[in-house]
Amino acid sequence: MEGFCHRSVSPGYDDGMNLRPVVTSLISLALLGPLCAQDWPAFRGPAGDGIAAAKSAPERWTATTNVKWKVPLARPANGSPIIVKGKVFLTMAGDEDGKRRGLHCYDAVTGKELWVRTAEFGQRMPTHKTNPYCGTTPVSDGTRVVVWHSSAGLWCYDLDGKQLWKRNLGEFRHEWGYGTSPVLHDGKVILNSGPGTRPFVAAFDLETGKTIWKTDEPDRRSEAQRKKKRLVGSWSTPVIARVGAGYQIICPQPTRIVGYDPATGAVVWTCGGMSCAKGDLAYSSPIIARGVCMVRAGYAGPSIGVRLGGGGDVTGTHRAWRHAKQKSNVGSGVFVDGHVYMPDSDSFVSCIDTKTGERIWTERAGRGPCWGSIVYAAGRLYLMNQRGDTVVFRPNGKKLDVIATNSLGERTNSTPVFADGDLFIRTHAHLYRIGGKKP
Repeated sequence: MEGFCHRSVSPGYDDGMNLRPVVTSLISLALLGPLCAQDWPAFRGPAGDGIAAAKSAPERWTATTNVKWKVPLARPANGSPIIVKGKVFLTMAGDEDGKRRGLHCYDAVTGKELWVRTAEFGQRMPTHKTNPYCGTTPVSDGTRVVVWHSSAGLWCYDLDGKQLWKRNLGEFRHEWGYGTSPVLHDGKVILNSGPGTRPFVAAFDLETGKTIWKTDEPDRRSEAQRKKKRLVGSWSTPVIARVGAGYQIICPQPTRIVGYDPATGAVVWTCGGMSCAKGDLAYSSPIIARGVCMVRAGYAGPSIGVRLGGGGDVTGTHRAWRHAKQKSNVGSGVFVDGHVYMPDSDSFVSCIDTKTGERIWTERAGRGPCWGSIVYAAGRLYLMNQRGDTVVFRPNGKKLDVIATNSLGERTNSTPVFADGDLFIRTHAHLYRIGGKKP
């Protein structure tokens, strides 16, 4: 295999130490092999935790100020871009029916489109109007880029667009569509493939695409649930966490949180309690903070904290806390300077105590709905809402400490990403590179 494979790792145990995010990111970057230190190669960054290693990042901008370039996008999608070796990759459908699903590559310096590779599917699959086709984020190890197009397959290309392999994983049907993104670990592509009637978690060889292992997930919607219109599904992107001397894949499933062995796919532990009155739903990625895995269920479901290190059903032994009803959220939070900052779907941000899961404060950060995740760069937190407004604020355990609110005036459901000291934003209409001094 070429180079050394990108290993996305979130820290597990830190023995109670208050490790700063930059240390976490530097540890992760040391494992990236052929990737450049400032690349953003996966959903939520190098370690999948929303933390950038950038020492500088834009603080203020408008639709016309501090914009290095912007290029039009033919169709909307909710996936975020990735930045690898001077190239920007994102997914976008080639038609309104999602029968043609594409991976687009742009020059990061100029914004020029370099190539497009399209997966021809030929069928219209169900989705929701708020979740256009191609809502996933690609992933790269610095020599390859992998993209999941759901029913149109799992595809791998080199950075110049040469197809290396593809896998037909079957059809995935859900009235809300799909949205989980692949992650990489030790030469494997890890995929939480769902939602639908046949969800599974699987590992594929990054070099060949061959299946290494595959689970059969029990959390699927039954016919009785369908008739009662009970909502079931996981759109969560897994994280790789260091637990003791090894690693675990941690992924929220509709009714439980699961820790898997990356080598075999064996279930190491489960923790129940994800269900709520409105359904069995998982949207956001887990947050790993001081040896605790924190998960918030979807659709106003509960928030749960699980102490890592257990085996089997740990609901009664390692579940640190469960708060029954939280505000609905789609985006993921971030752990910074001893606190977790979590967004919700109404543009509120909560600062959460990692020991108890209790909210220290909750304040509004902007107006309108918000599906984006919080990201951290250069000592600042960034959250973008559906109106294209990005609120920039400082980590602060006492209050929401806003630095600036920057508006692009375009609808978006994606998350900002950082590379080479600049900010890349994907809206429904454009791809932006933002950088430069304050106006």
